[in-house]
Parts: sequence; structure tokens; C-alpha cells
Amino acid sequence: MTQHPKVAIVILNWNGLKHLRQFLPSVLSSVWPNLDIVVGDNASTDGSIEFIRENYPGIRIIQNDDNYGFTGGYNRVLAQVEADYYILLNSDVEVPANWIEPVIALMESDPLIAVAAPKIKAYDQKDSFEHAGAAGGFIDSFGYPFCRGRIVNEVEKDHGQYEESGEVFWASGASMFIKKKYWDEAEGFDEEFFAHMEEIDLCWRLKNSGYKVMYCAQSEIFHVGGGTLTAENPFKTYLNFRNNLLLIKKNLPFWKGFIVITARYFLDFAALLRFLTEGKRKDAGAVSRAHRYFIAHLFKSGEHASSTHLKKYNAKLTGMYHGSIMWAFFVKKLRKFTDLERKRFY
Repeated sequence: MTQHPKVAIVILNWNGLKHLRQFLPSVLSSVWPNLDIVVGDNASTDGSIEFIRENYPGIRIIQNDDNYGFTGGYNRVLAQVEADYYILLNSDVEVPANWIEPVIALMESDPLIAVAAPKIKAYDQKDSFEHAGAAGGFIDSFGYPFCRGRIVNEVEKDHGQYEESGEVFWASGASMFIKKKYWDEAEGFDEEFFAHMEEIDLCWRLKNSGYKVMYCAQSEIFHVGGGTLTAENPFKTYLNFRNNLLLIKKNLPFWKGFIVITARYFLDFAALLRFLTEGKRKDAGAVSRAHRYFIAHLFKSGEHASSTHLKKYNAKLTGMYHGSIMWAFFVKKLRKFTDLERKRFY
């Protein structure tokens, strides 16, 4: 690149002092000639802001007056950040010095590219992909997200099998590059999601508008995962099941969404029974609460401009798997992305 667009790395923090201590040094070592680093804070009470002010005075701090979650927090912070590109980065991520340039170069190559993400690997097992993003996100016909390198809870080791950059369905919010003009056009995250799957919703809306979401194999980062909500937290279970239903409602036309959501009620009931047989009563209750919320709010209007009706719909979206990933995983015993039939992908 002969010119370097303005890039802002924006980390949303909520009581993440431990992670800021550990990972801010790597972020500050990032190499890009036109770079700002911003920490947006959701009313932390653990001394996070005092730590940054004392140790990293060059970092810009934007403080929210309350904890607005991942969605509301980022919406309020990014409204105050001027840049050509935003990088939404979790606080529990280690980055190498040269991780920015390959992604920006890829995005600059095509004006239709709105969002991109690097390869995401596990911080504690650096030869393995990380659950939240891996080598690019996909989705099946029933709205279940999965990744190249991670299907359900099966995570692959990185043997160089996904070294080709290309279009995917969604990019992980753990490290999401997005052009500001498309963030503005999409009106940011839908705050009803609060946290979890909001990045899939954003990507889906942008893809419905004709834009592209990319995976950049030439850049990799290392993510701890579960920094705010662990996998064992029933609230995370609730958000995942509730937000998945919201995702389908928002981004499919009524007739198609009705069919998929009807099927999902039976599939989610099976998940509820499985939680009960495993002794996870709180998770089973979380699934029930998620469905009760969805029914209660089915016809209510949200604040987000595109949360009440589908503005656009693209019937063939790159990165959508025409089939059931749950059937492939639990019945056909397919454990790797490369085991899935190519003809089932749009």
C-alpha cells in the first residue's frame, strides 16, 4: 500500500484489569503508521482506568456511564472515534507486531469488503484454533454458527489446512476489522443482543446489503476466550439461545424464518433435555428463559433501525451451509470442516 488509512484499535473493557495488564503491551507493539489505540470502558470498578492512565498515558480512554454490554458499549464508544477502519479487539487477545497490515491490504483490495478477521488461535494452545472465530465463521440452514477449524465443541489443530484467505459468513467480535462507513451504514450493533452473536447479526445484515465478509489467513492472533462470561455460566447459555433466535428473526424473510424457528424449537428442546440428563439444570432453565423471552418480544419493536423488519434479503450468501451442522456432527460424526460436503456451501 502506498497510503495508510487511519486505523483505530478499540478495546471494550469491563473490569478487565487482569487482561489489560497482560495483553496491552502486545497491542501497543502493533506496527501501523497511522494508528490510534482506544479503550472504551463500561463503568469498571476494578481500577482498570486508573491503571491505564498511570501506565499508558498515550492510550485514549472513553468512559461509558454504565455497563451497556458488548453491543451498547461499542456503539457509544465508536460514535466518538474517527478512523477509516475500526478494529474491535477483546482485552484477552495477544497480537504479533505485524498483524494489521495483511488484513487492511486485503480489505483495501475490494471496495465491497466491509468486514474481515484474522486467523484466531488459542492463547493457551498456540497450535490450535480458538473456539470464537478460528479460521472464519459460517452458519447452517437452521441458524447454528460454526467455524472453519471448530464445529460445535470440536476444535482442530492448525496444520496449515486453512491458509487461503477468502469470503466467509461472519467474523468474530474478538478481533473484527470493519470499515467505518459500513459500520455507520449498518448503524452498529443491535443492542437487544447485549453480548454474543451480535457480530454475526452485523455481518449478516451487511451481506444482505451486498457486502463481503473476509477471512485473512496471513494474520493471526491468540485469544484466551471466556474473559467475561465463561462457558459454564448459564447467562451465556441464555444469551446464545436467545440471540440465535433473534438472529434468525431479523435476517430471514417471514416465511423462511417461521419454518426455521419452528424447527429450532424442537432442536432447542432436545438441547434442554440433554442439559437435564447431564445434570446442568441451570443451563436447561436458561434455554427455557431464552424461548420465553423470544415469544414475549416476538412482535415488539426494538430501538435498532433494522431490528423490527428485514430491509434486505440475499437468498444465496457465501458462507452459508445448506444443511444441518448438528446432523453432520452428532449423527454423521463429522468433526472437521474439511469433512463437510463442498456442494452444500453457497
